[in-house]
Formats: sequence, structure tokens, C-alpha cells
Amino acid sequence: MAVLSLTRAEAEERARLLTIQRYDVAVDLTDLPTGTRVVCTSTIAFSCHEPGATTFADCVAEIESATLNGVALPGAVDGRIVLSGLAADNVLEVTTVIADSTAAQGVRKAVDPADGRVYFWTDLPPDVTRYVWACFDQPDLKAPHAFTVTAPAEWLVLTNSGDPAVESAGEARRWTFPPTPPLSTYNLVINAGPYYELRREGAGHDLGLFARQSLAPILDRDAEELFTLTTQGHEFFAEVFGMPFPQRKYDQVFAPEFAGAMENYGCITWMDWFLRRSTPTKAEWDLFSRYLLHELAHQWFGNIVTMRWWDDLWLNEAFAEFASNWAAVRVTSYSDAWAAHLAGEKLKAYLVDQGPTTHPIRQPVNDVAEGAATFDAITYPKGASVLQQLMTYVGETAFSQGLTKYFAEHAWSNATLEDLITAIAGETDRDLTRWSAGWLDEAGTDRLTLEQDDDAWTLVAEGPNGEPRPQVLAVGVYQRGPGALERIALVEVEVTGRRTPLELPAGADLYLVNDEDLTFASTRPDANTRDGFFEDAAGLPTPLSRAVAVATAWDMLITGEATAGEAVRCLTGVVTVETSESLIEPHLNRAVDVALLWSPESVRDELAAEVAASCRALAANPRLRKVALRGFARTAADLDSVAWLQSEAGDDVDLQWRALIRKAQLKADTTAEVRALLARDQDPEAWVSELTVRAAIPEHDEKQAVWERLVTEQDVPLGSLHQVTAAFWSPGQDELLKPFVAKFLELVPEISTWGQMAATTYTRTLIPVFGVGEGFAEKIQALAADAEPVVRANLLEKTDLLTRMLRARA
Repeated sequence: MAVLSLTRAEAEERARLLTIQRYDVAVDLTDLPTGTRVVCTSTIAFSCHEPGATTFADCVAEIESATLNGVALPGAVDGRIVLSGLAADNVLEVTTVIADSTAAQGVRKAVDPADGRVYFWTDLPPDVTRYVWACFDQPDLKAPHAFTVTAPAEWLVLTNSGDPAVESAGEARRWTFPPTPPLSTYNLVINAGPYYELRREGAGHDLGLFARQSLAPILDRDAEELFTLTTQGHEFFAEVFGMPFPQRKYDQVFAPEFAGAMENYGCITWMDWFLRRSTPTKAEWDLFSRYLLHELAHQWFGNIVTMRWWDDLWLNEAFAEFASNWAAVRVTSYSDAWAAHLAGEKLKAYLVDQGPTTHPIRQPVNDVAEGAATFDAITYPKGASVLQQLMTYVGETAFSQGLTKYFAEHAWSNATLEDLITAIAGETDRDLTRWSAGWLDEAGTDRLTLEQDDDAWTLVAEGPNGEPRPQVLAVGVYQRGPGALERIALVEVEVTGRRTPLELPAGADLYLVNDEDLTFASTRPDANTRDGFFEDAAGLPTPLSRAVAVATAWDMLITGEATAGEAVRCLTGVVTVETSESLIEPHLNRAVDVALLWSPESVRDELAAEVAASCRALAANPRLRKVALRGFARTAADLDSVAWLQSEAGDDVDLQWRALIRKAQLKADTTAEVRALLARDQDPEAWVSELTVRAAIPEHDEKQAVWERLVTEQDVPLGSLHQVTAAFWSPGQDELLKPFVAKFLELVPEISTWGQMAATTYTRTLIPVFGVGEGFAEKIQALAADAEPVVRANLLEKTDLLTRMLRARA
């Protein structure tokens, strides 16, 4: 069946015509312990403002029965049920059947390999709810939803609202939940299964954590930190948004086989990869703290106030990303969150924003499929950084007061960017019209460069189309002190044109453009200090100033203005002196990536050895030992080095697996060691680690077997796909990998049919990084032209990255 994507014009007409009173959704999960069938009955009460009119409801799932005001309807065409002759008040009732919930869009029956227990979840991002039950699948037709779920007697059932009435229903139990507040269809969820549960009171809320039974010890290990972060986030957002989260119950579910995270109102779903099998490092906790606060911020930005249409999707995601960093710095122990944001996500945004898939943060979206393709580094980290610049531009007090006004006015309804800008503009004397146009409606990255003429300094600012965006930033001036560089001045700069005269102290050793990381711009050192910049970065006195220098070095690498060697020396120098554990790991990972993926083959071993030496030195620090040994596992030069790593790893199973991956890359036989480690490893997904070792083996038959698991069987959890594919496309195996580059090209037309999340993950992780030859980029571009928007964007983005790598290798 062909399935149409809802267009903006259709959504506007349907919103003009209809008001949705409520949904009552009954879901039967009783077949799942032994079968795969799920039955849903969606009953929708709605009014029509033009009686007699015709519209449609969305439904892609198999329809068992459908009635409108008691009259039977024919089935759906192109995913739409035609509703004609509407009355002023109407009731649509549709029963749908999902025959195979192990392979359907929007739902999943997952079986825990550790104990055979069955779990169920829904995942309903844009355009997907209609694959599960009938609905009006657009963000501005919000309505209360009341769920009734019949499930096996031993299961727990969770959805958006808490405190259900539970009663026996034969051998099952029926859970009847109170109606939610008015929500969009993409904010809904059902999680069910024999979950392990922990609860705690926090910030006036009843907080819940859930994981499959086999991961109970890991949830116990992490619960204190998870509850603490959730409580801190609730308290902070209630204050700065002027509105506490209005529901008492707030649950977070770590679900098997889930991909990513989803901000469902009152009941977040996480892939349980986030429950790290190995004790998390500080950097892993830093990252997850920001993810947790991101999903919590969505309760206000996205759920309570929802965008009217998908052209403002960026506002939901960018604001949640911004707010997570804001909260982390202000109220949690992860006070280097903005620096970690720069070292990780923001550097990805700089790359994408200077590539073929760049787009304005806000852009026209003609249909939902186009909207789904904008979940990218422009929408998330660039958008978050732009909102940070907005707060800098108007001041934090005015910014927070504007948000309070915004939520008070638009709670439980839909709003637009103009509504937010109007609310903030009312709290400041600044004119935000030009600011909004430059930052939100124009693609690309500004370039900021220092020029010196005798003792006169000028900040030269170039926008993507000439004139730079209005922005406030700072230039740090550093003089060499007894042990390191010391900042002797921090000069605030307001950019209003292409050339801004500056008064800077003369004769300093380093001038750092965008010190404090207040804006989103590509920066360059002045010509006089350029050559020493890469080594001087390590002398900067704070994690954030060092991260800004790393960002400059990275941007110079991706634009061909610095070599891989210069970037590696900058990163290893910074890592050696870094005091923030939240930054050491991302910096070290980037150093490894530059050495292995960006360097010419003639110096790859040399640069990898430099990184390995830094790792070995860092490993002497007990707090950094795990992070350092992880980096060493990717760069160990020979089997003697791997043996040292295995000795150092001791009982750390995760490190032992990493050692075996490297050992396999070095052509050693790992069969017996893999078998022994697999027997020791208590992780339910230990088989993925075994597969990763096989993926690294430089033999065609092993590569072919792993390719079958990845592509034909597709049984690798999406959250673990990257670790397998990273080993598959190992450096130094180019000739062996060439046939699989051809296989990937053959696969591209099929990937679009795998569903949104799978298609996104596979195109991001399976695309080759070695073994490609002349014409690869052109072939990908030709294939991308016919792909779904989300696949096309990912293919072009990753191909641009590869093209830059190949240029650096050359």
C-alpha cells in the first residue's frame, strides 16, 4: 500500500475544520508472551466546524473494523480513512491489528536473551502513530488521551498518565489510565512488561525508574545519580520556566531494543544501552546527564507547548538541547556541560553547517517526511548554541522572564517561533528582528578572524552570504606565565558589521577568538600566532578555553587549513593537561579518530603511536585509567602492547573485549580468548561484543558473515550498531573492504524501506570509511537523489565527511 505523508496545506485545512475532544485507546497485549499480535481500538470524539464536510483520519495499520457515527467505513487508501458527511459532533472508532509486533513500525515486542522475558514498547515520532492506531496525526490537533491496556497478569503497564485502575480480566489484567492533558499524537507511549521498578520522591514528584529484570543490578548501581539528576532538573526548570511540571508521576523506562530516547509526556523511554554494562566514566555520565535533562526539558518545550507545524521542530529540539546544558551547569555536578557540548555535539554541527546538507535552522517543511529529515546537527547542537547566543545577547534574566511569559500564555496549546521571540523581546530593549532573521533563516557558519596592523587590532567577521550575523562574543588575551598561559584580558565584542576595531593588549602570546564559547562561529588565530597555536592550546588555563582552541584546530582540519598531525598534537597536548574528566574522553576519542581516520597512511602509525603514548601516560592516573586504556585499545601498535593492555584491564570485561578487537585487527587468532570471555561476560548482549571482534578480523569470510548479521538478519540492536561497524571498516584493510563498499551501494535503495529509525541509524553507521575509490561520492549522490529525505540527508552528510577525510589523507 502506498502511504502519503501529510502536507502542511492538508494539516492547516484539517486544523481549521476539526477540534478533537478526546481519544480513548484500548490496546490488547495478551497475545505477546507466545505470539506477536497486538490489537488497538481507537475511539476519537471530535467536532466539525462545517457539518457536511469531508476530511480524513490517518491509519496505516491493518484495519479490522471502522465506523463513523456508527456507520461502517471502507478501509484506508494510501494510509487515509476518508470521513465524509461529517456531523457537528462525531465519533470515529477504528480497530487495528498489528500481526507481527517484532518487525512493525511504532511498536516492538522484545525478548530479553538473558531470561526469555518479553517486553513491549511503542515509539511514535512524527508520522508513526498512524502505523499503530487511527488518529489525526499532526501536532496542532492536541487532545486528551485515555488508555486502557489489557496485558499479561505479571506485567506492569506504563503510559503518559499515572495512577491507573487495575482489575482482573480473565488470566490477564486490565489497566485503565486517567486521561492525559491535551497532547499531540507524537507525545504518547505505552511501555509494558515484567519490569524491575524503583521509585523515589523528588521535587514534589513521584519519580520512577524501570529496566528489564536482567539489568536490575545495573539500575540499582545508577539509580541514585538518575534520581538526583531528575530532581535537580525538575527544580531548575520549574524556576526558570515559571511553571512546575504539572503531573505528579514522572517515569523513565530503559527498554530493550529501543533506539535513542523519546520525550513522551510523563514517561520517557530510553534504549537500555544507556545503562552502561561497564561502570560509566565521568564523560559518559556527563553526556547522559544532558540527555536526561534534554528529555525532561521537552515536557515544557514540545509537550506542554507544542509547535504548530514541523518547520518549528528545531525549536523543540534546540531548546531542549540548550536547556539541558543550562541546567547541567547551573544545578548539577556536571558544571563543564557547555565545554563538553562544544567538544562533542557542537563540533559535529560546525562540520555539517559547512557541508552540502546545511540548511537554515528554521526552514519551510512541506510535509512530515521532510520534517523527519531535519533531526540533525543543525537542529540540535547548532540550534542550542544559537539559543545560548540569544541568552547572551539579551541577558539571562530577560531570557528567563520571556520564557515564563511564553509558557503562561501558550500552555497546552500550539505556538510558533514568533510567539517565543515576541515573549523574549518584550523583556529587552534589543531589536530581535534582525537577530532572528540572521540566525534562524540563514544557513552556514560565520567566520571570525583577528587581523593586526602594527598595534591596531580588527575582528573580521564574514557571514555565509557576506554580512555577519549580529552577535556578542569575547576575545581572550593570554600571556605566558611561569607554568602556563594566563589570561590578562577578556574583551567583549559586539559584531554589527564586517570589521570591528578592538583594543587588545599588544605582544601577548595567544589571542583566543570566541573565548568562553558564547557564539556559533568558525574562528581562526591571527597569522602571527598561527603556527604555535596548536601546541599553545595546552597552556590555556580552563577546560572551556582549551575546548575553544580544540574547536579551532578541528575546524581548520575539516576545511583543509591544518594537517592531521597538527590536530593530533593539539589534542594530545590538551589531553595531557586537561583537568575536566568530562572533556578528557571526548578529546581523546577525537585524537584517536584523527590519527586513524584523517591521517595519510604514511604517518598513520606515527600519529597513532603519539596518541597511544598519551594514553599510556594517562593510565597512571587511577581516575583516568579506564578512559586512557580505552584509547590505547584502539591505537596499540603490536601484540606486545595488547598483552600489556590485557594485563592492565584485569577483571574489566569491557576493556578485555576492546583488547580482543585490537588483537583481531593485528591478525592474531582470538578464537579461544573470545570463547572464554563470552563465558565470563554477564551482559545479555555479550554476543554483540563477540560479533565486533569478528568484524575486526581481516579475512573475507569473517567480513561476509558479519555483513550477513548486520544487513540480512538485522539482529544487532541499533544502539550497538556503531561499535560493530566501526570495527568492520577498520583502517589498513582497504583491499579487503572494497567488495563491501559495492555491497553498500547496492543496499542504499533498500534502506529507505526499513523504517525511520533503522534507516537513519544504518545510513549513519554502515557507510564505508575505508576501501572507497574514485567516484564513490558521485555514486552516493546519485543514489541519494532517489532516497527518502532522512536517508538522503544522512548519505550526503556522511559522504561529505568522508570526502574531507580523504582530502586530509591525501
